[in-house]
Amino acid sequence: MGSYKYMETILIPAFILLLSLNYVMPCNLTVNFYDKTCPKALASIKRSVWAAVASNPRNAALLVRLHFHDCFVQGCDASLLLEGAGSEKASPANDGVLGYEVIDAVKAAVERVCPGVVSCADILAVAARDATVAGSIMDSKTWKKRSEAITDLPRGNMNLNQLIDNFRRKGLNAREMVALSGSHTIGQARCVRFRGRIYNSSLNIDAAFNSSLTESCPPTAPNGDSNLQPLDLVTPNRFDNNYFKNLVSNKGLLISDQVLFNRDSTDSIVTEYVNNPSTFDSDFAAAMIKMGEMMSLLVLMEL
Repeated sequence: MGSYKYMETILIPAFILLLSLNYVMPCNLTVNFYDKTCPKALASIKRSVWAAVASNPRNAALLVRLHFHDCFVQGCDASLLLEGAGSEKASPANDGVLGYEVIDAVKAAVERVCPGVVSCADILAVAARDATVAGSIMDSKTWKKRSEAITDLPRGNMNLNQLIDNFRRKGLNAREMVALSGSHTIGQARCVRFRGRIYNSSLNIDAAFNSSLTESCPPTAPNGDSNLQPLDLVTPNRFDNNYFKNLVSNKGLLISDQVLFNRDSTDSIVTEYVNNPSTFDSDFAAAMIKMGEMMSLLVLMEL
């Protein structure tokens, strides 16, 4: 996507003008921001994303993860797409993030219908929405912000207290953390990320599940480091609540997955999502929107 020069070109001049007048600007996000300037934008994004997912179902998870990793580091500003030494993209925390070529294709499709109008940040947000089978429940709201390459992402080996604290620092509570963790209902993880779960963790693990993982993930690195396993072994390409059912069965792939159901404070939330999939759907949608809105407000406050 080259230099991603359209990330901030639309609203930053307006920010400067309003701030110079001491205008207090509310962070009102909207899903119809481009209705007049690029009315075909959303349809174009949807067609491109659905084509990408149809050709490779894993792309759905990759796009959701891209959006999450972008938002969790100083807001949903598409800074994750920027390349170069010292960039957010080059951070070790993002070494397993993929799907950039899908965003490139989506951006190219949008540029064909309205060049230079739609920001990369908005394309990334809408693409994440359209990537999920449950996309219709999540109205992806759009905004523009400046980029800062700072790594502050949750890791797959975090315990429950670390996860809660990590999300709390972003203004997200424990329930929202569990809901967002449900994005692991789609996608895969590399052996290097779940090796600790099967060889060096005191967390309960289903015996048959553990045995199947050891077959593809040897105990000694770098052997098998890149071997993949689905985060949801039941329906790895469908956005549903089976991820939480796996946790109840002690079949969470990552340490940070299984700690959500381990005789601790979030067990009841996991159980609720198992019994009420529609509650998970609505909570996930609300948490995704809140994450985007709160990060937008943080950056506006820093301008």
